[in-house]
Amino acid sequence: MDSIDRKKFMRELRSYTNGSISRRQFLGRTGLGLATAVMASSMPGLMAGRAFASDKSIGDRVVLATWPNYHAQDNFNAFARASGARVHVNVFGSNEEMLAKLQAGGSGWDVFVPTNYTLSTYVDLDLIEPLDLSKLPNFRPGAYEKRFMEPGIIDGKVYAVPKNWGTTGYVLNSKKITSSPSTWKEFWDITMGKGSGRTIVHDYQLTTIGNALKYFGYSFNSVDPNELAQAEELLLKAKPHLFAITSDYQPAMRNGDAWMSMCWTGDASQLSRDMPEMQYVLGTEGGELWSDFYAIPKGAKHRDAAYALINYLLDPSINAQEVLAHGYPSGDRRTDELLPAEMLNDPIMYPAAELLDALEFGAAATLTHPLRAELIARFKSA
Repeated sequence: MDSIDRKKFMRELRSYTNGSISRRQFLGRTGLGLATAVMASSMPGLMAGRAFASDKSIGDRVVLATWPNYHAQDNFNAFARASGARVHVNVFGSNEEMLAKLQAGGSGWDVFVPTNYTLSTYVDLDLIEPLDLSKLPNFRPGAYEKRFMEPGIIDGKVYAVPKNWGTTGYVLNSKKITSSPSTWKEFWDITMGKGSGRTIVHDYQLTTIGNALKYFGYSFNSVDPNELAQAEELLLKAKPHLFAITSDYQPAMRNGDAWMSMCWTGDASQLSRDMPEMQYVLGTEGGELWSDFYAIPKGAKHRDAAYALINYLLDPSINAQEVLAHGYPSGDRRTDELLPAEMLNDPIMYPAAELLDALEFGAAATLTHPLRAELIARFKSA
């Protein structure tokens, strides 16, 4: 690796994964030809056929349920060319939507991307199956921090493997909002003041209710009736001032219709990369730290393709392309080693310790708690 700088390496890696150059050309241009056997253990995708669990046909499609702006289309295209299975993507804005879809039956999904706090509910409801790790040779548990691994392991069985982790804050257009806010209290006050008609909140009870609770200094996960009543009062007061309630907020932020939005790490990375005036704020009162996973629902029709896709995306070389595209930290040390230093030092992706320390993982109880479900329904219908 001494003969090539990281930026050039990533350019060649992009060309390899999108099919512009062959594996032989990639190894030659990067000087990795002599090291292929060694690299195969940490970058299995460089070895022919290693992206897939077996040599048999996996079918012509795989259906993935995931979040907005969360994948590199080039990787899906390369997977389809190599495997014959096209990736069909269903996009969702909340874990409640995903749960309701699976409970209703007939989702048609082969792979989906749930968040850490939901996994125990999926297991309790018998909606997902334990994973056969022999079909995921690219998965290396030791490559991940314990806190980003543990939610996928329930009663000693691995039901889900890590995809990415991140934070939930808010993004603002600093050309329009010049006051440099740093708290959730300021977020809501600006929403009802200078940002009236220009603010977006998630269509997702966990974050919208949670960040209203932070206005009062309460836990992001609170189910206390009195605390929820105060959060509801704030939300109803703010509702007439909102531009929209949606989890796909990038278009309105990019075209200037919205000036501020609740925001996840990767969306902030993408917006800031393209528009430097977009600034990401983690409220000093706290908020959410989360991790997402790949899981296979019970009754998946294309199981071989599901395993092949997950295994492919867990390849560090492919995962590096994912991170470069979406801007969410992977949590996989093997992938991090392939990323440029400026990305690893990005405070959006890797916030200061004092900001991270104030954050909470979502609690399982919030997913199905009736008080929170009723609150968000009243807020959206008001």
